[in-house]
Amino acid sequence: MPLSKILVPVDFSERCRGAAFYAEALHGIFGSHITLLHVLPPAHYEFSAMEVAGPLLEEQYRFRAEQVEQDLQAFMTGELPAAHTDRLMREGDPAGTIVSMAHESGAGLIVMPTHGYGPFRRFILGSVTAKVLHDADCPVWTGVHLDASSSQKVQFRQVTAALDLGPQSERTLMWASRFARDSGAKLALVHATPAFDGHAGEYFDPEWRFQVESAVKEEIAQLQKRLNVEAPLHIGSGEISRTVCDLAGDLETDLLVIGRGSAAGVFGRLRANAYSIIRESRSPVVSV
Repeated sequence: MPLSKILVPVDFSERCRGAAFYAEALHGIFGSHITLLHVLPPAHYEFSAMEVAGPLLEEQYRFRAEQVEQDLQAFMTGELPAAHTDRLMREGDPAGTIVSMAHESGAGLIVMPTHGYGPFRRFILGSVTAKVLHDADCPVWTGVHLDASSSQKVQFRQVTAALDLGPQSERTLMWASRFARDSGAKLALVHATPAFDGHAGEYFDPEWRFQVESAVKEEIAQLQKRLNVEAPLHIGSGEISRTVCDLAGDLETDLLVIGRGSAAGVFGRLRANAYSIIRESRSPVVSV
């Protein structure tokens, strides 16, 4: 779990400030180097709705770029460690540029909110986050509630790994286990099974619940033994994203870790629920 380099896309919104505070907290634990990245869309994106052309377009775009560069250099200068923070501005498609920069810089983690706000809210929208989640090689740390006002308030007491027993479960458990170990947090595992209740008038064999849970416990126990990871397992049944978030909430989770596939964007059995988990989770979510 290399966290020596963290990439933080910023649009100068309050939620990006929250993301940066989380990055600062990770710097305090792992000694991470932080790169703040602002992506300035090309001129034809920025002024497409305006009747601007030729030299005037170039002048306005140059003025915007200069203003953004000033904002970037001033962003949280008093809060982030100057010796361990780079500030970069790039022009291009926001999601593609974020993914490319993470790959080129060898970032071990991208930290970003699900949506941006303020005058630059178009730069980090839900669609941008979704594309980054889909295309990034490295884990992505995100969440609806990245609103910490100070890294001193960021604490990792409980890390929870959601395992769906798909291809990414081993990577998910290993990442969560190492993070919990290095941050001094407790680790717990959660698994959501389909609802066990039958439809009205249908016969429901109560033995089925026991058989399913026994099979899940056995498979996860084998996974833990293989990776030499000890952690309590909590199983719930129902709609997947809600069940995962409820189990994590009951554990007072500070960080929820879920599986994410390769750059092809395969989320295992959590694929259809990954975005719902990120939106509904009370804590930040790392998709690995």
